[in-house]
Amino acid sequence: MTTSAWGYDAPTTTTTANPPGGTDLIGLGRRIRTLRKRRGLTLAGLAEQTGTAPSQLSVIENGRREPRLSLLQRLADALGTSVDALLGAEPADRREALEVQLERAQRSPLYEQLGLPTVRVSSALSTEVLEALVALQDRLGQALEKNSATPEEARRANVQLRRLMREQDNYFPDLEQAAKELLALGGYSSGPVSNSVIAEMVGRLGYSIHHVTDLPHSTRSVTDLLNKRIYLVQSPRADHDPRAVLLQAVGHQVLGHEPPRDYAEFLFQRVQANYFAAAVVMPEEKAVPFLTEAKKQRALFLEDLKDRFAVSHETAGHRFTNLATRHLGIRTHFHKVSSSGVIHKAYENNGLVFPMDHTGAIEGQISCRKWSGRTVFDQPNQFTAFAQYTDTPSGTYWCSTRTELSGQGTFSIGVGVAFTDARWFRGRDTPHRTVSTCPDPACCRRPPEELRRVWAGHAWPNTRAHSHVLAALPEGAFPGVDEREVYEFLAAHDRG
Repeated sequence: MTTSAWGYDAPTTTTTANPPGGTDLIGLGRRIRTLRKRRGLTLAGLAEQTGTAPSQLSVIENGRREPRLSLLQRLADALGTSVDALLGAEPADRREALEVQLERAQRSPLYEQLGLPTVRVSSALSTEVLEALVALQDRLGQALEKNSATPEEARRANVQLRRLMREQDNYFPDLEQAAKELLALGGYSSGPVSNSVIAEMVGRLGYSIHHVTDLPHSTRSVTDLLNKRIYLVQSPRADHDPRAVLLQAVGHQVLGHEPPRDYAEFLFQRVQANYFAAAVVMPEEKAVPFLTEAKKQRALFLEDLKDRFAVSHETAGHRFTNLATRHLGIRTHFHKVSSSGVIHKAYENNGLVFPMDHTGAIEGQISCRKWSGRTVFDQPNQFTAFAQYTDTPSGTYWCSTRTELSGQGTFSIGVGVAFTDARWFRGRDTPHRTVSTCPDPACCRRPPEELRRVWAGHAWPNTRAHSHVLAALPEGAFPGVDEREVYEFLAAHDRG
């Protein structure tokens, strides 16, 4: 197992030596060898019977070369069996099965990365030794697979995290307290939390801020713990809030995060850092009175919260879900949906049923066309909030949604409540109302019958394949981060 300089054992996934659907060369070779020895034939003897060279048979038995069909037929005849039996998936006996397993394991990328010496699989190895070696390989593979961040593991981790958020109404007192202490350290009193106030906080923690142009491409910031420097890049993007990136970097240190041991911990730390950053720029002691007064006036409006603290619509939406249930007694839902209808983020504690896969994951699913996260894209004016009531199988919900442009495209950001809580919000008198029966396919997924009659069997879409769906997530404590690139960056700036 390779040891990473982050301070953890780097996981590596295993693969089989032969591609799915191809000839199992290792199994074929071992089967030929087993049958040859049972008939008391040497390599030279079998070679003579099949009209080939012993050296050629040797590489075939070692699973290094695939024999032509004509040679395969001669081998089957000489060994008293059939081609189908030679190519069969079942080993001749337990011994052969163990030899195949060990040989396959030693040819996998995992074995190469571990740098282990190759064990020659021959009759000199006892069955007990083979059993032990194969068992060790299996246990090692299982341990590493457990740490490998596959897309399904990521979805399961996200489901568990969302369950925790729902149980706590998306409110975390320890993170609120950490943000409050940092604000006090920086001398914050009122108004939007400015860059200068945040810089003062960071300085009080003993860190200095450095803006650079050569930040590693796989990072949003890099913290030099040795020299207590935080490196950031100044972004020209209008939707980019430099305060958030800096506070997320600070949050990891303030919250005492260690290099994550698995993807679930990595994901939880990222959510904590994001929550912490939002709690700093939208302090609880300032945001709650603002929202409480708006509720008294029956004039809650996400745009007002956004403008009051000079944040993005998405940040205001997230923060509202943090505070609404605990301090206002209002249960909510939140969604971020792409213009193509894919749900990128979602949260609910008000009973709204989002579409989900078999793991319970919502992200990556397609939102109903009748929900405001989709209908907002049809509105002529997308620069103001769009309010809509939606009747669903789980009840009627009111939602205020608007679009927001980001570096990844245009998304709809929506915050909604159950029908009875709409009375507290501005926009509750909206005339827009839809009926959704999803997950019933007849709601919005099944084509109208008149279109089906014309086009069924006459359409062939060339799909936009998402290769990341099949790939494991990048390895390491910080998935996708190039460790060497980060250290070379720090070394270069340390010399400077």
